[in-house]
Amino acid sequence: MNTSFGDDYMSIEDRAKATAKDVEGKIQEGAGNLTGDREAQAKGKAKQVEADARHGVEDGKDQVKRTID
Repeated sequence: MNTSFGDDYMSIEDRAKATAKDVEGKIQEGAGNLTGDREAQAKGKAKQVEADARHGVEDGKDQVKRTID
């Protein structure tokens, strides 16, 4: 069973969103570090954790696709 282009596109789109969330989190955490804003630091770290989870989901989807194909 082959994956369709649409499935690959969504995976790429989802990965791009996760990467953007990671970058956003790093920037927010860095700004919090510079200003001493612990809330911004925590929110930035939380965004990075969310991004890691999203990447994990995509890795899982890719593994399932490879197993099926």
